Amino acid sequence: QVQLVESGGGLVQAGGSLRLSCAASGRTFSINAMGWYRQAPGKQRELVARISRVGTTDYGDSVKGRFTISRDNAKNTVYLQMDNLEPEDTAVYYCKADSLISPYDIWGQGTQVTVSS
Repeated sequence: QVQLVESGGGLVQAGGSLRLSCAASGRTFSINAMGWYRQAPGKQRELVARISRVGTTDYGDSVKGRFTISRDNAKNTVYLQMDNLEPEDTAVYYCKADSLISPYDIWGQGTQVTVSS
């Protein structure tokens, strides 16, 4: 199986930046797309950004122009650069890997991002 470990969350003031990392281990050859999702209290989990194995990206509307997802296939790691953070970005951020073999959806444990106004 694939295991995901996130890092880089924390507390930051509005307008600041954070960089999240998600390192995959295990059967990494099976990973296709990787992405970041977030869940704020009382809200559904939503897509933040997603990147395919060849680098095609997709972003949630609320983060376009502020967040950048990237991927290092040699290190089996995906990054999320978050700039110009807003209090509305406060949430638990989860890394997700889409695997070509079962289990098809692998989630990390989540990392808290808190943006103060």
